[in-house]
Amino acid sequence: MNSILEPELAPAAAAHAAPLPEGSTGEAAGDTLAAAGDLGGTSGLYRDILDFAHSTPTWTKDVAELWTELGLLVFAALFLAGWWRSRRFSPQATAVAVLAPLVTGVAYVLSETFKSVIQEERPCRAVADAAASLVPCPPYGDWSFPSNHSTIAGAAAIGLALAWRHLWRLTVPMAILMGFSRIFVGVHYPHDVAVGLVFGGLVAWGLVRLCTKPLTRLVVTMRGSGSEAVVWLAGPGAPRHSAGGDQLR
Repeated sequence: MNSILEPELAPAAAAHAAPLPEGSTGEAAGDTLAAAGDLGGTSGLYRDILDFAHSTPTWTKDVAELWTELGLLVFAALFLAGWWRSRRFSPQATAVAVLAPLVTGVAYVLSETFKSVIQEERPCRAVADAAASLVPCPPYGDWSFPSNHSTIAGAAAIGLALAWRHLWRLTVPMAILMGFSRIFVGVHYPHDVAVGLVFGGLVAWGLVRLCTKPLTRLVVTMRGSGSEAVVWLAGPGAPRHSAGGDQLR
């Protein structure tokens, strides 16, 4: 964990300076950062949240820093548990459980693509009068909008909720907390997180709806395979009287 940071409003750019592109010089580089930063106009809210973060106990900062990365591992574990659980249910339930991590991966790739096109600078470098971020500011070129963590969290939350009925009560709060942690530690604007969560969720919902039928047919084929390994992956399914018990609705 990082050491305790002083709560004074030290300029973020000075606290976590990263090298600028070769050939950039003072005034021109500053103009570039100003133009590329805070595309959503939420720098004021960013400052308020970061000031609040500095006022919290040390353990709160440590938990936020841990959750911002550990949450991804929790989602990965839930993906695995969801697939294993779905093997006892209908082919459609298994198809949706398999799609959950796949659509999350697609959402991440799309988010990273948008980042490289939009090129919004990180607030920990662009907002000069903000407090220092709680974690090192990502290097120049690791853009801010949208938040990849939030996109992944939003997609994972919806994908898992579609695959595992009632799990949204866990996954949605998890996703929101992960997104907020990215603002709390100082590496994203609020609009980066909000858009990332919504975008990830919409991508997951749309792709699951689009791809469930063809993947369900594949699961049916796999369960009828002569290969034990293939049947194990697809699962034995449910008894006929309960086969539809956990299907996507």
